[in-house]
Parts: sequence; C-alpha cells; structure tokens
Amino acid sequence: MTTTPSGTVDTLRFATAGSVDDGKSTLVGRLLHDSKSVLADQLEAVERASANRGQEGPDLALLTDGLRAEREQGITIDVAYRYFATPRRRFILADTPGHVQYTRNMVTGASTAELTVILVDARNGVVEQTRRHAAIAALLRVPHVVLAVNKMDLVGYREPVFATIAEEFTAYATELGIPGWGPGGNPQEKWCTAIPISALAGDNVVEPSATMDWYGGPTVLEHLEAVRTTGSLSREPMRFPVQYVTRPRTAEHPDYRGYAGQIASGTLRVGERIAVLPSGRTTTISGIDLLGEPVEVARAPQSVTVLLSADLDVGRGDLIAPAGAPPAPVRDVVATVCHVADEPLVPGRRVLLKHTTRTVQAVVKDIPSRLTLDDLSRHPDPGRLVANDIGTVVLRTAEPIACDAYAECRRTGAFILIDPADGTTLTAGMVDGRPPS
Repeated sequence: MTTTPSGTVDTLRFATAGSVDDGKSTLVGRLLHDSKSVLADQLEAVERASANRGQEGPDLALLTDGLRAEREQGITIDVAYRYFATPRRRFILADTPGHVQYTRNMVTGASTAELTVILVDARNGVVEQTRRHAAIAALLRVPHVVLAVNKMDLVGYREPVFATIAEEFTAYATELGIPGWGPGGNPQEKWCTAIPISALAGDNVVEPSATMDWYGGPTVLEHLEAVRTTGSLSREPMRFPVQYVTRPRTAEHPDYRGYAGQIASGTLRVGERIAVLPSGRTTTISGIDLLGEPVEVARAPQSVTVLLSADLDVGRGDLIAPAGAPPAPVRDVVATVCHVADEPLVPGRRVLLKHTTRTVQAVVKDIPSRLTLDDLSRHPDPGRLVANDIGTVVLRTAEPIACDAYAECRRTGAFILIDPADGTTLTAGMVDGRPPS
C-alpha cells in the first residue's frame, strides 16, 4: 500500500508523451482495461467505434482519444485526462499529443506531473520527438520518467533492440545533465526507468510478459504503484499561499479568523514562527484546522485553515513561509517560459502575472533567448516567442511577488501570463531567478 504521511492512499499524477503512432493512447487504454478501470458501457462504445472503423477487436486507444477529430484522424491533438485507481494508489493521467505543433499541450500535461511516460517505437528508436519530450520533462523538473519501448512484438521481442534504445536515451539524458542516472543508483531514486512493452498485446503493461523472460524489472503499472512521489513535497521548504480569509462569526467562535488554502510544499506546525509575504510581518501559527478538526501538523498537499497569533493584515495572494528563511519578494524576474497563445509574445507587452493565488500587473522587458529543445541550445535575441516556443524572458511586476526558483520548488516557482483584455492564458513560466544587475 502506497500511502501519504497521514496514512491515506495517495494519488500519482502522470503524463504520457511520444511521437505520433508510438502508441500512447493504446498504452493508456491498456492500463485502464487490464486494471479493470473501464466501465461496461465505455467498453461497449469503444467496441462499436472500432467495428465502425473495420477493426476486428476493440481499439483501446479510443478510451482516451475522446475528441471527434482525434477519432477520425487516429491521433491525439489535445490533453485527455483520465482517472483510475488500484488497491495501492489512485492515478490522474494526461495523454498528451505527439505532434511538434502541440508542444504546449505536452507542457500543460507534464507541468503538474510527478512522472512522465515517454514512449518509443522499438522499430524507430530514439527520434527527434523523443529527445524533445525528454528535454521538456527535464526542463519541467518532472521527478520520474518511464522510457517505455513499445511495439516490442514487431521486433521479435529481441533484447538487443531494447538495450540499444535504452542506452541511447540514457546517453542523451546525461547530455541534458539530468541527475539520477548511472550505475549503482537506487532504483527508487533514478530519474528514468526503461521498460520493454507491447501495449497492443499487453506485454509488461499490467501483467509481466511471457515472451520477454530476459527482462526482470517491473511492469508499467507496478512501477507506477511503487514509485515514490508526494513525500518530496513535504521535504521542500514550507510555502502556504492564502486563498481566502474565513470568518464564520458564530456564537461558538465569535473572533475566529483563519486563512484557508492548500499547502504548496513543506510542513506546517502549530507554534512555528512564520512570515507573511510580501509584507514581511512575522508571527506564530496558533492553530491548524484540517477538515474542520484541529491538528498539530499538516503537510503538502493538504488543504487547511491556518490561525495566527497576531492580528495581521493578511489576504488572498499573500504567502506564509518560515520566518527564518522566507523567499525574498521581487519585482524583476528572469524565467523560462513556454508560449501557448497564437499571438506572439514581444518585449513591451503588458500582461497579468498569476503566481499561486496572487495576480499582479507586469510587463515583458526583454526576451534574451529562445530554446531549441532538440539539443537545449539557445538562440539569442529572437525578438519574439510564437506558439510552442520555449525561451527566456525578463519580467517587471507592478507589485512584488514572493517566488522561489522553479528548480527549488515547482509550485511556487511557476506562474502564468494572462492577457489583461480577455483573460486568455498567454504563457506558462518557470522562475530562474533575478536579472543580472
């Protein structure tokens, strides 16, 4: 049983990625089908749709290819989210597109993932999109990656084919500077685990393959159930963005004033001295309410209400952090961003920057470089970022924000840029630091 610190079954968020026709949706469908997570009417609908397309058996990819355009083309063009559970763990999966023009969708799906499954067609090996998806996973600091070498049935289930692909991918990951690779490492701590599979036949997806006895590692589902995840959030510095202020004003609690939200990272403790940012005022935590009951300790990602000893001016958008090591509020931010809007992002553009629960006005001061994901090389002074581009931007905010570097805390190091005119999301960003003086 994989549990959270509170003793409940935890949830793993993971994403799939790969080139077109590598079998992402089929793998997800096989996971759902073989783990008995498909309702009878869903399976009947897939069987009917498969028969209409002239297929003899059910096409399990249709369990995730939910858009009509996807079913007609046989490709994934949007992020399809599915939810399922086993006795050991709950899962939220995002089946992301393989096309280059949908890079932004892969960024969206992987941005909150704790694990990414990158599929490779055993006949084609590591291709440009494989390297692109590995680079995105590394850029987004996804804690774990599964390299699923798919369609092993089409290469005779030969071990040398799998070994060659795994070695090439490992070499590329090393070039990216990804930690956790190399001989003698703890398998739980490795960034990537390579698994040979056949999603169509079901080999090593949920059940071990009878035709690949040379492979002694876990199946995909076994690895998903066992990989260590949410514990890392509680080990990061404590960050609590205030979502709203609650004042029930009941006869029993006439002076109750609490600050509700979700713990982004770390651990909250009654009696701990904290700072409220960006004001910098300090006090101590006098109480923590979890599901209406007082507790002494709460951990990310629990949603709680915090009570403070002092009567401070605290509202939505403020950040509670340890008084001894709070993030310094800043107005100048350097960030790596993925531009998701069709309208280009250019210097001088005025935007809204949403960071945790705080939204402030900002301006794009500069775009120093654009990133080539194939090799992570940087092209200086691109002048603009268009849809699916990833690059570096320098931002100036109208009000200070208390942010961390994304490498240190994913939740408080991330933000989005919004069009102030219509509320459209323009860009997803990851804080690198402050601009050089």
